[in-house]
Formats: sequence, structure tokens, C-alpha cells
Amino acid sequence: MIIYNPKREIEYRYKLAVQYLNDAENAYSRRDWRSCVASAQMAVENAAKTLIAIHRVPSWSHDPSRELIELIDKFPKEFEEKIQELANYAHILAPEHARTSYGDPTLGLTPWELYDEEYARKCLEIARKAIEIMKRVIEVVLKK
Repeated sequence: MIIYNPKREIEYRYKLAVQYLNDAENAYSRRDWRSCVASAQMAVENAAKTLIAIHRVPSWSHDPSRELIELIDKFPKEFEEKIQELANYAHILAPEHARTSYGDPTLGLTPWELYDEEYARKCLEIARKAIEIMKRVIEVVLKK
């Protein structure tokens, strides 16, 4: 029997989010747009799952936005808008998980053909904002 350890899950998801953001930053500097978008998506997904883990086990979904919104009342009122923002980011980038892996078969485009610098930069900016929201909420809620 596995017993859920919220502290361990929070720390794990937090590390994943930060490491994926670092990976997205590195990919952007190498002009690897596909990898930048893929890592940005994973950074945002894990930032949302970090906050979810405070209250329950996050699902395996690449779009944890609904889960996060379901828990919004469990966070301090001051974070309601920021948590909604993070949920929106997770929802916006969720489809990129499949697209960065498989491309767009209906158009015959591989993942490397889908992305350009401008789109990668936008995804990276979203990931940076998501990580900042995660860090601020964790800092206050867990008194880190």
C-alpha cells in the first residue's frame, strides 16, 4: 500500500516545474523551438500540479486546469486571481504536449515544423509567469 505524502509530492512537482522552466530557457537560447514549447508546457503543468498537491493527489492529465479551479476556495482569497491565471495557462498549453510529440498529422507537419521563435517566446513567457505564481503561493501557503 502506498501512502500519499503531500510534502514529498509538492517538493517533487516543484522541482519538476523549475527544471522544466530551465530546460525551456536553454532550448530557447539554442533556438530549439519545439523543445522550448515542450518544456514550457511541462513547466506550467507541474506548476499547477504543485498547488494541487497541497490539497490532493494530482491526476495524470496534461491539463490540470479543472482540478486547480476545483480547489481555488482552499487557497487564501488573495490568490484567487493568480490561481485562475495559472489554471488558464495550463489549459492554453495543454494541447502542446501532444503537438510537441507528434506534430500535426492532418497537415503532415512534424513537431519541428510547427513552431517558430515568436510562439516559443510566448510559451516561455507563460511558463515564467506560471512558475512565479507557483513560488508565491507556495511561499505564503507553506510559509517557505
